[in-house]
Amino acid sequence: MKRARLIYNPTSGREEIKRNLPDILDILESYGIETSCHQTKGNGDATIAAKEAVERGFDIVIAAGGDGTLYEVINGIVGMEHRPQMGIIPAGTTNDFARALRIPRDFKNAAKIIGTQHSKVIDIGRYNDKYFINIAGGGRLTELTYEVPSKLKTVLGQLAYYLRGIEKLPFLKPINITLETEEKIFSEEAMLFLIANSNSVGGFKKLAPNGNFSDGLFDVIILKKTNLPDFIRIAKLALKGEHINEPNVIYFQTNKLKVYPNNSDKVLVNLDGELGGSLPGQFEVLKHHIEVLVPPNIK
Repeated sequence: MKRARLIYNPTSGREEIKRNLPDILDILESYGIETSCHQTKGNGDATIAAKEAVERGFDIVIAAGGDGTLYEVINGIVGMEHRPQMGIIPAGTTNDFARALRIPRDFKNAAKIIGTQHSKVIDIGRYNDKYFINIAGGGRLTELTYEVPSKLKTVLGQLAYYLRGIEKLPFLKPINITLETEEKIFSEEAMLFLIANSNSVGGFKKLAPNGNFSDGLFDVIILKKTNLPDFIRIAKLALKGEHINEPNVIYFQTNKLKVYPNNSDKVLVNLDGELGGSLPGQFEVLKHHIEVLVPPNIK
């Protein structure tokens, strides 16, 4: 019998995870997975709990929550020498990486996927001394994620981000940055830069249309300084994955890059929706670094 540690955020999404815990545990037990739980109590707690789970020899660590919970659990597992399998039960606002892996928002079906034990080895991103599983970025637009109160996210879900974005759009200023790979250097005034490990970012299913979580490459998108009408037009194209050929968009793939500001302005770095520090720094792909339990039909 395998042993699993389920780390859950009781406030994720609309606080539904607590009500569904008995059913989730029953399903996992029916597949022969002996499961114990840890309820997170604040920022960073899921990282500590994940490290402890690894040290105690659990076969599976399950992140039950939103992208923030997943980010913390990843940072507790990836740096360890022994890395258990990872399960995901999406219960957050956007659940970007779970969407990319086609893990359903339905808690019971997500638990059954963990039970079937079908796995995929995926890439992980590293920024300086931190790790991310889906997306890194910077710019005034990415900073909106820190400004949306957790209670507002709980009540309104992803709509909370859009409301904040519409409110801030007329006042956003570009950042002046350089992105440097072994082959190219881009120095730009940009509204934002994104470094994606999958195709699902910020609720957009095709923001990185060529994104692949096991190809050893980041998909990098830079949105140049642009006016409001062009920004709205590009955002509409992004819904269909047709934005990467726009003149105001720079798109390329790489496995490593450095990013640094060209002036004294502080540029915050967003890792999976959480504050990951500030520039300068280096982003790097850790290819095929962790084993995640996924649906049997995932490619």
